[in-house]
Amino acid sequence: MSTVQAREQMIEQQVRAWDVLDARVLETLRNVPREAFVAPQHRFLAFADMEIPLPCGQRMLRPSVVGRLLQALALTGNERVLEVGAGSGFVTACLRAGGASVRSLEIFPELAELASRNVASLGLRDVEIVTEDAAQLDSDARYEAIAVTASLPVADERFQRHLAVGGRLFVVVGEPPVMEARLIRRITEDAWGMESLFETVIDPLVHATRPQGFVF
Repeated sequence: MSTVQAREQMIEQQVRAWDVLDARVLETLRNVPREAFVAPQHRFLAFADMEIPLPCGQRMLRPSVVGRLLQALALTGNERVLEVGAGSGFVTACLRAGGASVRSLEIFPELAELASRNVASLGLRDVEIVTEDAAQLDSDARYEAIAVTASLPVADERFQRHLAVGGRLFVVVGEPPVMEARLIRRITEDAWGMESLFETVIDPLVHATRPQGFVF
């Protein structure tokens, strides 16, 4: 099977089958070569609907989850996007394909460098990948879209406060065996709305707030 055929099979049998029907999202997944963001020893898994190992103990999101993330954010090409967790840069590149610019925060320097190389190899502009702990995010910047690519064990409002009015945040909240993917919209300066999207399980954000244990 050729790479083009394998990619199309991934889109039709894994991504579309999980209710990703937005034509713009499907076209993005056709145009961003997932295999270019996978280490050579794992390239045979590039189009499988599974998490693929990355350096520093991290993993790439499944293609189906990436599709749902992109569909939820509904990028139009004009958004300033914040990504929390660059990984190998695949989601970064997909977000840039849909938005105007992307700023991505990655806590591991090795991954930040890897993602930067991978994104640069595609000639993508207006992408900034920086080594930074998103759990310590304290800037006043606002974004039209925010994608958190790791889970939060408990709900945390810090990311939604960086949304511009009308902006959207994709985030997964909870702990195994069931987590909830959510879309949060900033309606006004002081009001947000939340939509439950689907259930999944992904790795937690490094240094994320954890639930308090029982005290006896």
